[in-house]
Parts: sequence; C-alpha cells; structure tokens
Amino acid sequence: MAMTRRTFVRDRFVMDTLEELTPQDHLVRKLEDALDWDFIYPLVENLYSKYGRPSIDPVILFKMVFINKIFGLNSMRRTCEEINVNVAYRWFLGLPFGEPIPNYSTWSQNYIRRFGNSNVFDSIFNHILMKIYDLKFLDLSVAYGDSTHRKADANKRKVTDKEVEIEARAYDKELLDEINEQRKLDGKKEFDSITKTEYEFDEETGEEVEIKKTKHIKESKTDPESGAYHKGEHEKCFAYSESIFCDSKGYVLTVHTAPGNVHDSTSFFDVYSKLNEIFPNQITGICLDAGYKTPAIVREILENNQIPFLPYTRTGAKKSDFGKKHFEYDRDGDFYTCPCGNRLEYKNTNREGYKQYRSKKEECDECPFREQCRKKSKTKMIHRHIWEDNIDIAETIRKSNDWDLVYPTRKMSVERVFGENKENGCLRYTRVRGLKKNQHDTLMIFACHNLKKMAKHMKKDDKYVLQ
Repeated sequence: MAMTRRTFVRDRFVMDTLEELTPQDHLVRKLEDALDWDFIYPLVENLYSKYGRPSIDPVILFKMVFINKIFGLNSMRRTCEEINVNVAYRWFLGLPFGEPIPNYSTWSQNYIRRFGNSNVFDSIFNHILMKIYDLKFLDLSVAYGDSTHRKADANKRKVTDKEVEIEARAYDKELLDEINEQRKLDGKKEFDSITKTEYEFDEETGEEVEIKKTKHIKESKTDPESGAYHKGEHEKCFAYSESIFCDSKGYVLTVHTAPGNVHDSTSFFDVYSKLNEIFPNQITGICLDAGYKTPAIVREILENNQIPFLPYTRTGAKKSDFGKKHFEYDRDGDFYTCPCGNRLEYKNTNREGYKQYRSKKEECDECPFREQCRKKSKTKMIHRHIWEDNIDIAETIRKSNDWDLVYPTRKMSVERVFGENKENGCLRYTRVRGLKKNQHDTLMIFACHNLKKMAKHMKKDDKYVLQ
C-alpha cells in the first residue's frame, strides 16, 4: 500500500448545528435528559436584584460547575477553556459558536456576592437526591457511613501553636446523668462535669472562677479552619474530613465537612442526625467501620431502632496476656470471673463513665497466672463502660447471618464512592479555603456524583421518565 501524504485543511466552514455535532450517546445528553434544570431559578431568585443590567443566566453558571466536577477538570479557568472548544459542553450550556463563554472569574464573583452566604448548594444536592428518591432508585434498607480526608490548600510549614478550649461532646450531658445516677445508688458524691473542674482566684472580682479545659493544637496560618492530620503512613498535612452516608448502590444520602483533626467518632453525630432528618424511620441498618465502634455511637443507633453492623476489633493486649476478653461478665450479678474462677467485684464508676471491677489481693497472690494477668499491680482491675451493653448487642449482631450479608458489601458502596470521586471527582485536594466554602464544594461534588449515576441509571430502563 502506497503512503498517502495529504494537505491539512483548517479553514473549512462547518455548516452543522451543535445538535448534529454532539454525539447521541454523550454523557451531557444523559445529564440534560435526567433533570429539568429550571429548578435552579427559584432557588436563586431572591439573590438577584429586580433592577439593573441583565446577569449571566444562573443555570449556565451552575452547569459550568457540573461540567467542572463530573468531567474532573478541577479548575474553573480550565473549564472555561474546555467549554470554548468542546462542542458537547457548548450544547449542554446552550451556547453556540460565536457566543462568548463566561469568564472564569465570573463564577468566583457570583459566589462571593451571591451564593456564598446562601443555602443554594444544600438545596441543589437535596433536589437531586429527592429526584432519585422519587424514581425509587434508592435502597434505604442499610446506610453505609465513612469519612475520608481531603488535603487542604495550606502550607504545612506555616503553622502556629494554639491553645483551644475543649468542646463538649454531643452525648456528654446524657452520659453525666447516667454516671451520677449510678454513683447515687453507690452512695457516692455526684460529679458536676465529665472532666474534673478546677478553679482559680480572680483578683478583680474576688471570686473563684472555673478554669476552662484546653488542648494544644497546630493551626495553619494559610487556612486556619483546616485541621492538622497525620495517620499511619500518611504524610503530615492540613486537611478536611468529609463524612458521608450512602446506600448499597452508591447514591450519597448526606454529606458533612469537618476540620481534619476531628475524629470520625466525633463528627459522626452531625452527619448521622442529618441522615435521620432526611429519611426519618426509613433506614433499618447502619454499617460502619471499626473507627465508629464506641459505646456512644452504638447506643445512638440502637435508640433510633436501627441495626448496627460493625466489625470485630482487636484489643491492644499481647496474645500471652490475660486481657478483658478472657474474663466472663455476669450481667445479673454485675461482676467478672477470671479464668481461674475468682470474682472481680464492682467498686466504683469514674468520671469518664467506666465502671471499675477489682480482684482480691489474696486470691491473686495464689494464682499461677499472676505474672501474665496483673503485671506490676497487686490486683487486677477491669474497666467496663456504663453503655457497654450496647457493644455486646453489636457483637451479637456481628455473629448473625444478616451481618455476613451486609458488611462485606461496604467495600463496594461507600469505599467505592470515595475511590471514584478521589480519582475523577476532584475530592483528593481542596481548591478553596475555609470550612463553609469546602462544605459547599463537597456538596457539589456529591451532587454531581448522584446526578451522573442517576442519568446512567435512567437510560438503562426507558420506563423511568422524569416529569
């Protein structure tokens, strides 16, 4: 076959329309068919003046954000450049060739002046989620929860040391009430707070005032609202923690953003309460990983009449030591029995909510396993949380057939959602600074995730048509 050498032609006129040039199977067509985009107008109507020069259509502005997230462009400047030359993107926005694309700074200015202090991002996320719900695509039998860290746009070397007040946990008041109830039965003095209260003399007022409990943290000078994060082999950095719940199909049900130094078991209560507000009395099971296996979290789930699906967690004790799992608890008599048959009787409930069980010295001295069991102490003490009965219930569920069906699917739901969006959905790094801006950005990422998934789902079954 002879080699062909042709002359490249770049100045030929194209007489086709955007409709003809855009492939019929392109994703933008599925996105356009999946949603009536006019729903955005009433959400932003109160943010615009009734007078003055005409603004850029808000639907175009938000569609640009959807292009940015769904196609993983991760930069509004680059998004505008791609829209300018991409036929399918222009078709999606309804901007023919010859009509200018909005400047990349237009979105930034609109966010600063209009959208930043509104709830439009929550409304867009919820609107898409409710459309999915109306189409009966959601599987609300079990909700899968987890969180991931998103690296903040902050220099890890530009830090300052800071002392901050320790905030009360969501369940501290309820825990304190139960601790004091138990101590009252024991005939002991009640506590006034979970943490020990200390006082100092105020020379100006002549009275003693409470000393606030504080902790030492590293605060970023670049983005003070982010949190210092370091776990395992991960590099030390400033980050934000993104907590979500999703269903078995991977549709995201709720989103919550917190600083990176907030533990998963603390931010859980905010995202969990959002989930139950959106879908009250509809979710029967909650599937979480080992980081959420605390008495307070399991108690919260059980009190909402939901089934906790949690994994087995290993203790920190060595295999040669006698740990708590080697001691049998008698719930009726409220005591522990050691492997040698000796009792550890209940003695006290401490300020943190742990009941203390202690052995007798004379029995331990005669025990052949005393070196493995009690180490350097004269007696053996075991701590049991005042809400630990809830953990026992979770352990019973863990050994059931339902757990065997539910928990293995976690890696195919919530972990897959994080993996896909870190790789293709701009979730790996932040582009904005501040907690509120990152919450808005994360809402848009998962709104795009849900829309893309819904659009593809609808095309698989022609009988589903949005009204």
